[in-house]
Formats: sequence, C-alpha cells, structure tokens
Amino acid sequence: MRNSSKDGICVVLGRFQPVHKGHAFLISEANVWRLKNQKESKLVIAVGSTNKPQNLLNPWTFEERKVMLEASISELEIDAEIIGIPDIDDPPNWVKHANKFHGENGVLFTSDGPTGDIYSDAGWDVIVIRPKNRDKLVGWRVRETMRMMSTIQDTDAVKSVLGESIQKSVIMSLIETGALRRLAFMGEGGEPVG
Repeated sequence: MRNSSKDGICVVLGRFQPVHKGHAFLISEANVWRLKNQKESKLVIAVGSTNKPQNLLNPWTFEERKVMLEASISELEIDAEIIGIPDIDDPPNWVKHANKFHGENGVLFTSDGPTGDIYSDAGWDVIVIRPKNRDKLVGWRVRETMRMMSTIQDTDAVKSVLGESIQKSVIMSLIETGALRRLAFMGEGGEPVG
C-alpha cells in the first residue's frame, strides 16, 4: 500500500440517497479492515453531493442523510465521523477537492470502479468491496420502492417491504422525520427503470 499509515484515514464515500443495506455492508467491511490493519485510523463516512437541489435523484438533504447514517452505524455498533462534501462536477479534480473535507493520506473503500480509479490515480490506496445483491441494492431501485411505499400508513407494511433493502433503524428514522412521506410529493413520474 502506498499511503496508508497509522495516522491515515479510512474513507467510505457515497451519496447515500438513501442509506441502504449495500452501504451498511460497505461501511461494515471498511470497519473490519480498519480494525485489523489500521486500528488507530479514523473511519470517515463522506456524504457527497451536499449542494445538489432536492429532486427524485437527490431527495434528502445532507442533514437527513446524516441522521440515516447515524441510525445505520448505531445499529452496526460502529464509530465513525460523518462529513459532507459539496459536488464540483469535475471528476478529475474531485479528490483534490474532497481532501479538504475528509483529509489526505488514507484508504478509500468503494464498490464503484470509476470512484476507485480517480482516488487511485490521486495516490490513495483503494479497496474495492463487491457488495452482495448489487442488482437489487441500487440507489434508483431503492428510491422507487420507497416512493411507492411513501403513501402507505401501515408502518409494519412499510418496514416489511423496505426491510429487504434498508436497515430497520434507517427506515424508522425516515418515518419519524417525515423524510419518507415527502417522496410521494416530489415530481412527476419516476426514475428510468431498466
């Protein structure tokens, strides 16, 4: 490994729109690696696109995603720092920009090849985690299922359906804050299905 050291950081980066079980798996795997290889390192969960307007692609604010992540890591019994990073829509310069927020000299954990490539090109160590059920745990698919469930008043039914892809603690945070219900009133149509 090129950059990792005892004082380096372990970073999990994502939009987390919403926090789903694929993210929980990635965070868990990053934490297991950190505890085994760099116990003194801090685990940082970096939430991207914090400056994007709310729409069906980005329905939740940074603060709402932070609440979801706090519920997730609490359920997982993981200690991590959660930070936000505004997007600059400039992939070649993303890592230089992101370093100002999450720090430098670390290991990135990702399930996304292009993200891993830009971090690797910038001198970071990258560990690619292949999540289970990747075909089902895709952001747009989870969001559309959530949107369909956003008008259902039966909390047990919502937990049952969404529990396939989202941790129960995260579902409850979405229900309690009204962040799930809001999906029913966001825009016309849905995301492209395919």
